[in-house]
Amino acid sequence: MPAVTTLHHESITVIDYRCTASSHDRPFTEQHARHSISYVRRGSFGCRIGSRKSELVAGSLMIGHAGDEYCCTHDHHDGGDECLSFQFSPEAVEPFAPSSPAWRIGSVAPLPGLLVLGELAQAACDGRSDLGIDEIGLLLAARFVDTMTGQRRAPVHESARDHRRAVESALRIDENSGESLRLDELANAAGLSPFHFLRVFNKVLGVTPHQYLVRSRLRRAARQLAEGDRPITEIAFDSGFGDLSNFVRTFHRAAGVSPRQFRQAARGQRNFLQV
Repeated sequence: MPAVTTLHHESITVIDYRCTASSHDRPFTEQHARHSISYVRRGSFGCRIGSRKSELVAGSLMIGHAGDEYCCTHDHHDGGDECLSFQFSPEAVEPFAPSSPAWRIGSVAPLPGLLVLGELAQAACDGRSDLGIDEIGLLLAARFVDTMTGQRRAPVHESARDHRRAVESALRIDENSGESLRLDELANAAGLSPFHFLRVFNKVLGVTPHQYLVRSRLRRAARQLAEGDRPITEIAFDSGFGDLSNFVRTFHRAAGVSPRQFRQAARGQRNFLQV
């Protein structure tokens, strides 16, 4: 099965699976290495865990419990399927009740509250969102467990220490925005689990860590575009964007104009307010 690892961090790995199996292919048994949630974005397939058999279609979730065996079949559809799979480390899954029966149900039918996060995750993978794919994966795990258990997660009541942690983390992001900064690394520096850090940072500052990182990079890029003559490609990489097309797309989405048009406006060549 063709698979591309979109993200590989200590706490979470995201894999893009594109299965081309058909009803003529022989099913085989595999084992979940980690707790995982796989969002089916296209096609369909069957999943058998023990004596339980379920059919997954677009919008469904395949749920993996570390150590459990499963078998995928394609009895009813020859067009294959595509899934975005979030695989969690034992430490990352700890806030989500890893021993809960919810993690052994095998699959979840398309539910509005879950599939919208699946689509948001796909948008992040495609560069159409400034949320981090790891952030969305953690939010999906939390909402999945809350939905399946019928419980509502307690709201964050941030302490003075949490405020300090969030502000110190934001300053760290600003100082290092041109580098690769990972959610689990920021969380470790703050002394929190990735999920708790994500909730605290968002509660205190009103944005997620990745959103703050992207906006810090945009501030840095806008300053350089307005003040100097450096090539736009150099500014993009210096500001921390992985490639020029991602920078141009992100900048245009934020400013409403391209980096080149923004530079022209900063020099009085255009009325920026009328663009």
